[in-house]
Amino acid sequence: MTTAAHDAGVVPPMPERNPKALRAAIAQYAPKLLVDFDRHWRRDIADAYDLAPVPAFMARWWSEYALSRDPRLEATVHRLEDEAAKEPDYTRAKALIEEAGHIRRTAAQVNPGQ
Repeated sequence: MTTAAHDAGVVPPMPERNPKALRAAIAQYAPKLLVDFDRHWRRDIADAYDLAPVPAFMARWWSEYALSRDPRLEATVHRLEDEAAKEPDYTRAKALIEEAGHIRRTAAQVNPGQ
């Protein structure tokens, strides 16, 4: 389920940078990610005695949500990746993947509230 603002093309702000807030934002604005988020959480974090994996978990899902909360941006990245997979010219395919990667890295750098 998405909110009216998200349906109207408004990109929702990033949540506070913690697993609970991120999960709530994913559930509200990018529910297609929720099953994988929860599965990853249960597998690697929930029963861990060592919190060392938490920063990597947050980095990965922060990035995934940052991209998924903007359907146009997500579609652009997926289009670039699909084009690269079909591109017979290595140089062109590499450029497409680099462009998609740049968009992903830029999206991952957003801060809470942005």
